[in-house]
Amino acid sequence: MKQDILNFANWTPDQMQALLGLAVQIKQSPASYANVLKGKSVVALFEKPSLRTRVSFDVGINRLGGHMVYLDSQSNRLAGREDAADVAANLACWADAIVARVYSHDTLVTFSEAAKVPVINALCDLYHPCQAVADYLTLFETFGSTEGLTLAYVGDGNNVAHSLIIVGALLGCNVVLITPEGHEANPTIVAQAKTLAEQTGAKITESNDVAAGKGANVVYTDTWLSMGDKTPLETIKDKFMPYQVNEALMALTGATHVLHCQPAHRDLEITGSLMDSDASLLMLQAENRMHGQNAILTQLLGA
Repeated sequence: MKQDILNFANWTPDQMQALLGLAVQIKQSPASYANVLKGKSVVALFEKPSLRTRVSFDVGINRLGGHMVYLDSQSNRLAGREDAADVAANLACWADAIVARVYSHDTLVTFSEAAKVPVINALCDLYHPCQAVADYLTLFETFGSTEGLTLAYVGDGNNVAHSLIIVGALLGCNVVLITPEGHEANPTIVAQAKTLAEQTGAKITESNDVAAGKGANVVYTDTWLSMGDKTPLETIKDKFMPYQVNEALMALTGATHVLHCQPAHRDLEITGSLMDSDASLLMLQAENRMHGQNAILTQLLGA
């Protein structure tokens, strides 16, 4: 039976730990996995433009011995051109897996139902699971474990925040979501994460106060406006500026490291000086996108 990865909400802590361990192994011993995708092709369909996701999947699939076919829908939704179910069913006739970066999670659900091959969520409006795997791989390498750590996420309660709390809960990492009023994370997804956290003893908390991040090991932020959001920056800038991740916030929380999934807007959600400092893990996160995704591909398609 095929397995899709649209999010990790139905995974167990043991499964998540195993995937993280596989990512570590692949990164440390890439030659051992050089033929995992030999003779296999993966279609990557992108409704949204991308730098890290596209290149990390392309290079990563090549390193696993496979072939990637990139489909660019010119940053437009599939709707109106061809039914999403027909697209997925056709792609599954030739490809061994479908990687999709889309506007709507509903598109992924349709793909999953219509395709006879695994579907991997490379980003949608609700989740960014591949990013979360890279993030926790980064924390594991930096701190030696994810269990018992505290990550303070500061900013918009978006798709990245959702995947961080789900994967964090499974890996025993406490997550504090600090968002401006009116920009909180999806309450249903937060409730799911809290239920998962009961299995590992992790805590998922929410606040509108940046002081709630005191005691965090690491601070994480993302863009204030998700890609494709047409909201004028000036209409939200005053609300979000107090949530800027800067040196003062790092001192307030006591965190030793900072993360950002990128693209980053210097001196808006994060200061350029902090991005370039020794506290920054941004480039390690970017590097680990490939290793985390290769672990996912290996699990889904490996012998």
